[in-house]
Amino acid sequence: MTPSDHTIFEGAFAEIPIVSLGARHGKVAERADLARRLGDICHHIGFAIVTDHGVNRSIIDGVFNQADRFFSLSEADKRRIDKKKSRHFRGWEPVGAESTNNRPDMREQIDLWTDHPPRPSGVIPDYLNLLGPNQWPDEAVTPGFRQALERWFGEMGALADDILRLIAISLDLNEGYFEVLFGDEPMSLTKLIHYPETPLGEFGVNAHHDAGILTVLAPGGVPGLEVENGDGDWIPVPIIKDSLVINLGEILQKMTGNYLVATPHRVMTRAPRVSVGYFHGPSLDMKMQPLPLHQRFADAVANSSRHANAGFMAQADETNAGIGDMKSHKHPDVYGEQLWNYFKRSYPENMARHYPDS
Repeated sequence: MTPSDHTIFEGAFAEIPIVSLGARHGKVAERADLARRLGDICHHIGFAIVTDHGVNRSIIDGVFNQADRFFSLSEADKRRIDKKKSRHFRGWEPVGAESTNNRPDMREQIDLWTDHPPRPSGVIPDYLNLLGPNQWPDEAVTPGFRQALERWFGEMGALADDILRLIAISLDLNEGYFEVLFGDEPMSLTKLIHYPETPLGEFGVNAHHDAGILTVLAPGGVPGLEVENGDGDWIPVPIIKDSLVINLGEILQKMTGNYLVATPHRVMTRAPRVSVGYFHGPSLDMKMQPLPLHQRFADAVANSSRHANAGFMAQADETNAGIGDMKSHKHPDVYGEQLWNYFKRSYPENMARHYPDS
């Protein structure tokens, strides 16, 4: 039996399931069956490899071409969009600039968020400072970069909305539930990542949960992504031609009372690796309140020690106090606060540079 034949996953998983999304625009019964299968995977594993996703290959290739072109530039050209220049935490950063649980990540990257008009400096609440413009590379240096990335944002956003409709169905909610919840100023992230060969004893990105709702990853052609199962074993995510990888973030874990899980993952690569991630997010002011779920979902959590005891990424003060990396049981109630805590945890120098009183 192949991973795609399974519908229920008991115990610690040993492989990442492969799911065809071809039926997501099919008949009601076909969509319901796909939603049930995807819901099972999101409950037990939190990761899947998806095929038949409908994203044109040219859009994915276009983004990778732009990433390769940018990462091959001189450091001086890259620093024209240095993230340190952006009070909105957008732009390029060198290897080791981001930290996960106080350990540097061995990757360089460009962070591009949904463009919004900036709020005045000193705005309250603090997280509204994250709204603002991207730093885009000079068109003369990387022609077509912005156009390729804006197409990617549009396609990934549409796919993520489709997946969330299926997840809503699996939770016995109206399929448009998340679209209404997202509000008027959604904040999604695209991260272009270049991993050099991982130094011995370190990681391209250290073990972590994603902070948001749903991640869609184009993994490129080089393996390196690993997912932790319930026994503490690290399961490699294989490279499947024309597939994407999806996983859940801590917001869905919180709002479903741990029924859906944000699964720890990390990257370690033996060869240079480029990947592109899309992190689908709502408006910053979205309240992370419990979803109106049937009692059977809470019962499933209570009957699983893995789910009942699932924690969140430790906040900066907790990490300094010795709380385990993903053992926190504190969690903000607003999405913007979740992101603000992420930046405080991962970019203490940038935070001190732009927001010394935070």
